[in-house]
Amino acid sequence: MDLTLTIIKPDAVAAGHVGRILALLEEKGFRIRALRLMHLTEPQAREFYAVHRERPFYASLVKFMTSGPCIPAVLQKPGAVAALREAIGATDPAEAAPGTVRALYAESKERNAIHASDSDANAVREAGFFFAESDVLAAE
Repeated sequence: MDLTLTIIKPDAVAAGHVGRILALLEEKGFRIRALRLMHLTEPQAREFYAVHRERPFYASLVKFMTSGPCIPAVLQKPGAVAALREAIGATDPAEAAPGTVRALYAESKERNAIHASDSDANAVREAGFFFAESDVLAAE
């Protein structure tokens, strides 16, 4: 079984959408293997999103991701990375397919409710940022 990382972002946590988002992902066949509620510090957010350091949205992304609690989670499903990206929809909720997380719960392209790893390699790296190997339940 493949694993991927998601983060329910501060906008969705503040709006009370966590339970509905997790339920939608479980309905799509994902199994939760690790989950935590945390408030990212600025250094943590800068490190996690360092790949975007040179992009014009980097500073606002860091500010947004430190604006309130978020929920990183490791999810399991065959083809997890691609399946999760399909389940969450396009970054811009106006372009997201009906029934996807972002179509249902995102406020805007910037406040888009959820993060998903974009490759298997990044899923491993990103999961390791939030969870020790011993925190992640063994794949079934």
